[in-house]
Amino acid sequence: MSELIVPEHLSARALRVAIVGAGPAGIYAADLLNKSQPVSSGALSLKVDLFDELPTPFGLIRYGVSPDHPRIKGIITALHKVLDNDWIDFYGNVGLGRDITLEDLRARYDAIIIATGAQKDADLNIPGIDLDGSYGGADFVSWYDAHPDADKDWDLSAREVAVIGNGNVALDVARILSKHADQLLETEIPAHIYAQLNDSAVTDVHVFGRRGPAQVKFTPLELRELSHSMDVDIVLYPEDFEFDKASDEAMKTNNQTKTMVSTLTNWLIEQEEREEAPSASRRLHLHFLQSPVEVLGEDGKVSGLKVERNELDGNGGARGTGEFIEYPIQALYRAVGYFGSAVGEIEYDGAKGVLPNVEGRVLDATGTHVPGLYATGWIKRGPVGLIGHTKGDALETINHLLEDLGSLAQPSIEQSIADLLDERGVQFSDWDGWKSLDAHEKELGAAEGTVATRFGDITRDRIKVVEREDMLEFSRAKKLAESL
Repeated sequence: MSELIVPEHLSARALRVAIVGAGPAGIYAADLLNKSQPVSSGALSLKVDLFDELPTPFGLIRYGVSPDHPRIKGIITALHKVLDNDWIDFYGNVGLGRDITLEDLRARYDAIIIATGAQKDADLNIPGIDLDGSYGGADFVSWYDAHPDADKDWDLSAREVAVIGNGNVALDVARILSKHADQLLETEIPAHIYAQLNDSAVTDVHVFGRRGPAQVKFTPLELRELSHSMDVDIVLYPEDFEFDKASDEAMKTNNQTKTMVSTLTNWLIEQEEREEAPSASRRLHLHFLQSPVEVLGEDGKVSGLKVERNELDGNGGARGTGEFIEYPIQALYRAVGYFGSAVGEIEYDGAKGVLPNVEGRVLDATGTHVPGLYATGWIKRGPVGLIGHTKGDALETINHLLEDLGSLAQPSIEQSIADLLDERGVQFSDWDGWKSLDAHEKELGAAEGTVATRFGDITRDRIKVVEREDMLEFSRAKKLAESL
C-alpha cells in the first residue's frame, strides 16, 4: 500500500487509540491516524495516547542511534511536531505488563497498536561467544547512549577489538570504539561516558563481514562518517576486494552500492599510493569475505578470533574456502542484528522475535486476528530496513485499522488512563514533562559551554540526563508545581 486509504460512509464516532512504543514507528502510526481525518462527511474525532516504558519519547532515535549522528538525530524535530498536538498525549515510564495490562487498554481504547521495536542482540552461535570480553553490540549502544537501564561502567581495557557485522550498527560500534572521546564532546554524551571512552586502551578495531564490498548492509552516510574520525587510520586489504557477476549487477542497478564500492576502492587506492607510513594512534580495519567460526579464549577471557576465508558464489552469497585465519583480540562485539522481545501477554514468536501478524493485524495462538490489536515497526516485521522504512510499514498497519473501524468494539470504561496510573502510584511523565527535561538538558550543555580539546574548541549544546529518577524529577517538576 502506497497511500492512506480513507474509509467512507462511516457514521461519526470518536476513536480512541493506544500506541505502545513512542519511537518512530509509534509516532508515524499516530501521524497517519491523524491524517485520516475526517473519515467521512461526519468528522471522526481522534484521541491517541502514546505509551513508553522509558520516561522520554523518541525510542531508537534517543537510545539506539549513535550520538555523533546529528542528521539522523534531526528526525526528532519532525517527531516533535507530531507529539506537540492536542489530539495526542504521551505517557512515559509506563510499561505494558509492568504498570498496565492489555485488558486495561482494551477497556479504554477502540484499538491498540504495539510499536515496541527490537532492543536485544541477535545471537551469534559460535564456540567461545560467551567468553568474558564478548559483548552484544546493542548492549554497547545502550551504554554509550546512556540508556537509564544500561550498566554505567564498560570495560574498555582491550587494545585489539573485533566487531562482527557489516550493517549500520556494526559501523556505529566500530566508530565509537575507535574515535577519540574529545571529538564526542560535541554530542550529548554525559560525563561518565566521556571519561571511560577517554581512558580507553583501544588501538585497533577490526570489522568483519562475511561477503564482499558490494554486499555490505551499511549506508554511504555511515561509511563516509568513518573518515571523519581524527587521528584514526582506515585500513583495507586488497585480497578482500573480490567481485562477481552479482556484484557487477548490484553496482550497475543500485546507486547506493555503486557509491559505497567506489568509496572503498578509492580509499584502498589512496592507501596503496601513500608514501608515508600510517601515523594515527588508532586504526580501524575493514575486513571482507571472512566469517567468524570461533572466539578463542585464555583463562576464560577472549584472546583471539578464528575466521574462515570466503569466496563469492556468483549469486550475491558467499561460501567458505577452508582457509582459516586467527586474529589476536581481547574483546569482541557481535552486531549481527537486533531481536524483539515479548510484549505483555500478547502472543509472541520467539523464533523470529516478532508478534505474529498478517500485515499488522496481530494474531493469537490459533492464527486468528485479535480484534482491535495491531503492530507496526520492528516488532511487526523484524529489525530490517532503515528508520525511513518505518513510515511505509505504519501505512500498511493503519490502513488495516481503518478498514476494521466498523467492527471495533467501543471502550467500556470512561476512566482516563491518567487516573488509573495515579491510582496505582505510577510515576509517569507527560509531554510537558519531556519539554521541561529537554530544556534542562540544553541548560546543562550551555553551563559547560565551550571546551578546549586536542582537536580544537568544542561547544556543548546539551548533555543527556542518565538516571531514570532524575529524568522523572525534571519531567514531573512542572506537574508537581501546578498541583501545589
